[in-house]
Amino acid sequence: MSYQRPKGTTDILPNEIIYWQYIEKTARNIFKRYDFHEIRTPIFEHFEVISRGVGESTDIVSKEMYDFYDKGGRHITLRPEATAPVVRSYVENKLYGPEHQHPFKTYYIGPMFRYERPQSGRLRQFHQIGVEVIGSQRPISDVETISMALDFFKNLNITETKLVINSLGSRENRQQYRQALIDYLLPFESKLSENSKRRLLQNPLRILDSKDSEDQEIIKHAPSILDYLDEESQIFFKEIQKLLVHLNIPFVVDPFMVRGLDYYNHTVFEIMSEAPGFGGVQTTICAGGRYDGLIREFEGPEEVDNGFGFAIGIERTLIAMAAENGLLASSENPDFYIADLTNESGTVSLELAHLARKNTLSAKCDYSARSIHSHMRQAAKLNASLVMIVGKDELGSGKIKIKNMRTGKEKYFLLTKVREDFLSIYSTMINL
Repeated sequence: MSYQRPKGTTDILPNEIIYWQYIEKTARNIFKRYDFHEIRTPIFEHFEVISRGVGESTDIVSKEMYDFYDKGGRHITLRPEATAPVVRSYVENKLYGPEHQHPFKTYYIGPMFRYERPQSGRLRQFHQIGVEVIGSQRPISDVETISMALDFFKNLNITETKLVINSLGSRENRQQYRQALIDYLLPFESKLSENSKRRLLQNPLRILDSKDSEDQEIIKHAPSILDYLDEESQIFFKEIQKLLVHLNIPFVVDPFMVRGLDYYNHTVFEIMSEAPGFGGVQTTICAGGRYDGLIREFEGPEEVDNGFGFAIGIERTLIAMAAENGLLASSENPDFYIADLTNESGTVSLELAHLARKNTLSAKCDYSARSIHSHMRQAAKLNASLVMIVGKDELGSGKIKIKNMRTGKEKYFLLTKVREDFLSIYSTMINL
């Protein structure tokens, strides 16, 4: 039997993880500037947390969740997204209290799970970086958070992007538009794709996202949600656009852009990548919006019942990075490579590696007793700064040879001196 990973998953191997860590480190650094703090919620939640938060009529809840009953008979699901779990945690832990930050600004990094057809940049176990701002009803929060997402991509040197925004208005506006869209689409029902037929009465706004060519032709003349916004929603959306212009952030308004989760209202946005790595197709690498009313769904206080957030797909970010920059990330190369030439020198090599690490330096020690040429090739491949050579001659003389790999200069040091003044010798050799 051949054991393989489950369909729709991937192994992130040691030679790939550096890019993941680079993205995560960039996110943490950027979010810190904006006063966001990390939260970690469970990978699985009670089914009701997701169905209540995301919406039972959504594809996520109706078709894509990995849900099951545990041994105690509890209905559990692997999380398909993180906004509902974060809101659940916010309310359960009373993070709206006076002793906590207000508005509450948090971010998360971790795996999500959806039973979808696997394709490039979309897996069944996928990874997201996301943020949530809870407790602010001002449009300035939306724009600041969008700006932070763009700042994140800029720091990854991902520049071939486009910001697309829309407004879904209030929940009442959305309901009115929903009915208007159904009324428009019903005469075309027989021409709609099977997916859109299923969504017509259940979740008609999702038809606007259809990639089917016939659906797209029908949608071209559909009513615009912007015509159904009440005065308050219109003012809110105009303020969003005004603030983006003030910050010199270019954007496009797409009245047919909707989000697939029921909790969204007012501002929604997507950051699209136009990088060639997606085969010439504009692909969403970040998306989010406002979700006023969701906190109340989890029995949270009405006075903080406002939220805004986004999620970034790490896999898609990697594709965009590779297309634009060739996955340039600074690797953490060892300060020392210790070339262990004989079986007898292993103890000394181990001691030298220990000394390096004790002095906060990194060391790679190869105990395979290979030839000096083989060791030097490996040290060069690892881009090590210095090489310590430990062989029969070195053991006999009580001296260790150290080579600066950048300059090619070498020098011998007494082993006793190395033990006594390791950092001083490191400083001498790194500047040789």
